[in-house]
Amino acid sequence: MVLACSLSPAAAAPVPIDPSVLEAEQTMVEAIGRATPSTVAIFAGDSGGGSGVLLTRDGYAVTNFHVVQPAGVAMTCGLPDGHLYDAVLVGVDPTGDLALIKLLGRDEFPCAAVANSDGVEVGDACFTAGNPFLLGTDLQPSISVGIVSGVHRYQFPAGTILEYTDCLQVDAAINPGNSGGGLFDAEGRLIGINGRASFEKRGRVNVGVGYAISTNQVRHFMGVLRAGRICDHATLGATVATSADGRVVVSDILESSDAWRRGLRYDDEIVSLAGRAVRTGNAFKNVLGTLPAGWQVPVVIRSGGRRRELVVRLASVHSAADLKGLAAEPEPEGRRPDPTPRELPAAVRGLVEQRQGFANAHFNRVERDRVAASIAAARDAGPTGPWLLEGRLGTGEAFRIELTDHAATIDIPTGTSTLVTSDDFDRQPVPPGSGGLLPALVLWRRLVLEGPAALGHTIYWGTAPRDPTAFQVGTPSDMVDVLESSVSGVELHTFIDGSGRVVAVDLWTQPGTDPCEVRMAWAEGAPLGSLPTRIEARRGGDEFATFLIGPVPAEMGP
Repeated sequence: MVLACSLSPAAAAPVPIDPSVLEAEQTMVEAIGRATPSTVAIFAGDSGGGSGVLLTRDGYAVTNFHVVQPAGVAMTCGLPDGHLYDAVLVGVDPTGDLALIKLLGRDEFPCAAVANSDGVEVGDACFTAGNPFLLGTDLQPSISVGIVSGVHRYQFPAGTILEYTDCLQVDAAINPGNSGGGLFDAEGRLIGINGRASFEKRGRVNVGVGYAISTNQVRHFMGVLRAGRICDHATLGATVATSADGRVVVSDILESSDAWRRGLRYDDEIVSLAGRAVRTGNAFKNVLGTLPAGWQVPVVIRSGGRRRELVVRLASVHSAADLKGLAAEPEPEGRRPDPTPRELPAAVRGLVEQRQGFANAHFNRVERDRVAASIAAARDAGPTGPWLLEGRLGTGEAFRIELTDHAATIDIPTGTSTLVTSDDFDRQPVPPGSGGLLPALVLWRRLVLEGPAALGHTIYWGTAPRDPTAFQVGTPSDMVDVLESSVSGVELHTFIDGSGRVVAVDLWTQPGTDPCEVRMAWAEGAPLGSLPTRIEARRGGDEFATFLIGPVPAEMGP
């Protein structure tokens, strides 16, 4: 039987489309148009490739560690402008599956607008942009649209070193080759870096469960990555478990940890970490996984029914040797590695420096020189010669500190202490009880007047929160540069703000002990290069002294 049909003129008429649908479609098209120029296609020759996203105008792009690991220090990248660019490895985070590369060949690159990933909610529209299966031979990224399926997900390492913490789960397609590319919100702002996905056992095809590293985690690690380092993640030095009544409590703790020295003990409840409430063991791991080792963060605990607020210095998850092994380029499967060194592209030569503990020490030198220039600019307006700091302690007594090239002296009510700068500082932790205040002040002055080169072995460490007590995950923080120095038997961390001022100094006379922590402050409107008007010295969470610098009021007497 043959059926025949015909369409009447009325049936053939176009069906009206709701204007709101067209408007939503146009909004998504515009958002994709804003996001795609920053999308990077990464080609690593025989080693495959993946995706990335540009974060800065000068060409820094972030991707996955597992994308760049087989490629080594040099790779080729394509942009939607239709051009190929040489790129060089900068820094890697083997545990967090992040890597930073720098594209070369342009003075200015398009870069993504970055959103606060803590503002993302389940059900939000999102899209991925990248190079799945390396299909983008015309360098135009593939786009997949979906929704956010979950937030603050924790993904166990599952037989690898890659630990996805506090990540975003999406149903937008993430396939092999999408790794390292951007996850964007409905406005075209970057909210994550695509990485892990749950695949079927055969074919490695997307099944609608993908995970992206949050942009807030990327923000936390950007300073350490730009330092050219092999980054490590943080540990509190303690493990947690869920008690019978549902509290997250300390189940084990290292007595060598800073958390132990601050007073954290077995069975103490972790109420919040870095400003975020901790209600499950995974929530605890989520916060730690977004933080670099070495940062200080606030921890709220409940011990013996009493609420306490601590500031804890986070330790490293891995040893230096372990990190080196994690970041090593994998050997080719089924054949011996080629002993012949790869010839670097001409554009990359001179931008690579191999040094133990670094992914690329060249960029550490670049960042150290940048900070040195900012310190020098601030120094031009500051005092030279001996420095004299006089005034009143916070308790009202007079003090006097004199710092010169050869010696330093401090007069406080408990006595007078002198330091000779030609002797090792670890043998002179004066004044008593301070942990080394005078050495810290001497090295502060030396850095300001002579620059980082005067502090012996000095590297650019990265960035850290200026005020650890106020740091909260998901809240923008004032970040400062950090230099790490080994000089005269001590370890020194100096914190420098964007104007070139040294705003804080931490000095260790012995490893594994509490440092002397010195914090500087200036009166509002104080000229750049002037000496601070307030210095606070602490050790082990206890105040040693607060120095209020300035003329002593006549009514206070001598």
